[in-house]
Amino acid sequence: MIDVKKMDMYDKIHELYDKRREVELGGGEERIDKQHEKGKLTARERIDILVDEGSFVELNPFIEHRSSDLGKGPGDGVVTGFAKINGRPIYLFSQDFTVFGGALGEMHAKKIANIMDLAAKNNVPIVGLNDSGGARIQEGVVSLDGYGHVFYRNSIYSGVVPQISVIMGPCAGGAVYSPAITDFVIMVEKTSQMFITGPKVIETVTGEKISSEDLGGAKVHSSISGNSHFSAKSEEDALLLVRTLLSYLPSSNREKPPVITFDETDDYRPDLPDIVPIDTVRPYDMKKVIEQIVDPGSFLEVQKDFAKNIIIGFGRIRGEVVGLVCNQPKFLAGGLDIDSSDKAARFIRFCDSFNIPLITFEDVTGFFPGVKQEHGGIIRHGAKILYAYSEATVPKITVITRKAYGGAYVALNSKSIGADLVFAWPNAEIAVMGPEGAANIIFAKEINNSPNPEETRAQKIKEYREKFANPYVAAKMGMVDDVIDPRETRIKLVQALDMLKSKKEDRPKKKHGNIPL
Repeated sequence: MIDVKKMDMYDKIHELYDKRREVELGGGEERIDKQHEKGKLTARERIDILVDEGSFVELNPFIEHRSSDLGKGPGDGVVTGFAKINGRPIYLFSQDFTVFGGALGEMHAKKIANIMDLAAKNNVPIVGLNDSGGARIQEGVVSLDGYGHVFYRNSIYSGVVPQISVIMGPCAGGAVYSPAITDFVIMVEKTSQMFITGPKVIETVTGEKISSEDLGGAKVHSSISGNSHFSAKSEEDALLLVRTLLSYLPSSNREKPPVITFDETDDYRPDLPDIVPIDTVRPYDMKKVIEQIVDPGSFLEVQKDFAKNIIIGFGRIRGEVVGLVCNQPKFLAGGLDIDSSDKAARFIRFCDSFNIPLITFEDVTGFFPGVKQEHGGIIRHGAKILYAYSEATVPKITVITRKAYGGAYVALNSKSIGADLVFAWPNAEIAVMGPEGAANIIFAKEINNSPNPEETRAQKIKEYREKFANPYVAAKMGMVDDVIDPRETRIKLVQALDMLKSKKEDRPKKKHGNIPL
């Protein structure tokens, strides 16, 4: 005898799986093929590469739009859910370009907002895979309202959980502002772009002709605008980079970053004195110093092609994560300009938000001079570094490898703005300005009236260096905690980080400060 109720239940189960298959097909085979022809993966293929195998759990798969002007759109153009990366939980969304071009509408935004709320409640990172033509015009103002809900959550959860955006196709109009608020933006070369107004609109309004790639491609945003933190050659590389980046980050501001086992015991670095020349005007590559300091292969540089006069990134010292901010004498003599100030300040604030100790390697001539810099607001931008370091309460250590001149010396984590420890190498020069410039000003009359001006100038430079610019003067005043053998730099940092592990520091109670944006 046939059990009708049992058959009805199985019918319903079959219907469920039919609906799931429809959702998983997105815009259908034809549109999936077009996505592949462009060298792009589908929303679900991207998730499969990003997360640990079998760990993805989808949420709200059956949500659809409520507009009478649109056809059927399975999942409303975005896949959302939670998963694990390297065994640690994340929440994610992946926009589906095969459904309405990934355009954001009311319900699309609701799905994204839902997983952002869940991520914040559970203290778990948010990863967004962006592939969207912007706001869904057919839905009118409710699509703009949807963007507002996403932007609001990006903002209020900033500093609560890490937020990572991967740009995997066109990202135009309102779609660019959500990634801009997140902590890190990763772009794919040749297939991803970001811009407020596209090439056609720009040509109509201004008459300028430019391609999408030249306007807002990965190269542009990685090297010129600074909007992108990482650039990847393929979508697979970009997704694997997310996995690597998350390995350095805590899941939320309530945790410390993950520690990995490190067994090597020898922290002595005999090659360091040969990397940094005594001559203060000779360039060298600070990355070679970094490689000697951090655990082998552990340095992950951030924004490597933007504002190259300063280096930022994550590394490990004996398995523990640190954030590095370092002058790069190879570019602009390591001086600070508008872009490098912005780059460093934002990274410092990220590290402070997520309990990552900061190590600064300093070799700076000062803030970069020039009319363009002054008119561009170097005062306001430079002040961001001062503010960021002063505000930060994580362990803060500075190593002066060669020179530290003027206001830039103060700005780059000096004792006066809250450094816990400052070390200087014995060749370091710490002064208001370089000995050459200072001697020319202080002793101008003596040099000009001398029968041998060049000899007198050299003598006065030497005199100024010995009297004012050597590290022992600063050490005598307590502005440098110790003058150290360069070869023992890593040893000193290991000791300092261990000593500062339990650091607790409070700031005056306030709603928030007013950083000079």
